[in-house]
Amino acid sequence: QHRREKPWDHDGIDHWKVDAFKPEDNPNGLLEESSFATLFPKYREKYLREVWPAVTKALKDMGIGCELNLVEGSMTVRTTRKTWDPYAIIKARDLIKLLARSEVPSADVLSACALAVSISTQQDDMQCDIIKISGIIRNKEKFVKRRQRLIGPNGSTLKALELLTGCYMLVQGNTVSAMGPYKGLKQLRRIVEDCIKNVHPIYHIKTLMIKRELAKDPALAEENWDRFLPKFKKKNVKRKKPEAKPADEAGGKEAAKKVYTPFPPPMPPSKMDLQLESGEYFLSEEQKRERARAAKDAAQEAKTAERKRQREAAFVAPK
Repeated sequence: QHRREKPWDHDGIDHWKVDAFKPEDNPNGLLEESSFATLFPKYREKYLREVWPAVTKALKDMGIGCELNLVEGSMTVRTTRKTWDPYAIIKARDLIKLLARSEVPSADVLSACALAVSISTQQDDMQCDIIKISGIIRNKEKFVKRRQRLIGPNGSTLKALELLTGCYMLVQGNTVSAMGPYKGLKQLRRIVEDCIKNVHPIYHIKTLMIKRELAKDPALAEENWDRFLPKFKKKNVKRKKPEAKPADEAGGKEAAKKVYTPFPPPMPPSKMDLQLESGEYFLSEEQKRERARAAKDAAQEAKTAERKRQREAAFVAPK
C-alpha cells in the first residue's frame, strides 16, 4: 500500500549527477569567517607577484578574499560576506597550496596561472592531489632513477600520462602534484606509487590505451574487459656471477683456496722483538749513535756518487 507511483522519478533521471551549486541556493551567505594560510619559499616570490592579480580576480568571483604577505612569506585566503559557496574556501586552500610548491618556468607564468586558478572556479569535478613518494624506497639512487621514469625522455611519459588520465601532473622533489577529475587522480596515484615500487609506467599506459579504445565500442560497455587487457608476468633477471680469479701466470696453477683454521693469525713482531733479533737492543746509547751516524754517512756517500755520475754523463760524447 506504501509503494505508490512517483511521477517525478522516471528512467531518464541520472541519480548520480551532482547539480551545480549556485548563488540562489545560499542567498544569506555564511555565518562565520574561515581562513587558511600557507608559507612559500623565497624563490617563489617573483612568480607569485606576477600571477597574484589573476588569482585575486578568480577568487573574487567566488567571494573569497586573499592576501599575499611578502614580509612573512605567506599566502592567506578567507571567506567574506559575499561568499555563497561553503566549499569555496577549501578549493582556495588547495589553490594556495599548489601555488606555494609548484615549480613553473617563468615563460609559462600565464598558462600555469590559468591552470592553477581553474581549481578554484566552479568546476566541482576538478580536484587536486599531492602524492608523497619519498617514504616508499630507502635507496637514494634507485629513488632518483624511478622518479625519472615518471618524466621519461624529453617528458614523453609525463605527457602520455596527462593525456590518458586527463590530469595535470608535476614531479618535484619528494612529491608528485596532480590536478584533474576524481577518476584520473585515482589512476594517477596508483601509477605513481607502482612506479616507485619498480613497476614501469609503460605497462599502465598500455592498459589505459586499450581501455580507451574499448570504451568507444558501445557493444562492449556491459562486458568484462579482462580478456582484452595485457597480462604482464614478473621476470626475475638473474645477475651475473662474479668471474673466478685468473690462473697464476707464473705456474699456471689456480690460486690455492684458503684452508679454514680455528686459530688466529700470528701477531706481527713488535719493535722490541726486531731489536732483539738484530742485537740492537743490547747496544749502549753511544754505540747506537755511532751506528746511526755510520748509516747516515753511507747514504750520503751513495747520493754524492749518484750526483757525480749524473754530472759526468753530460760530458760523455754520443756514440
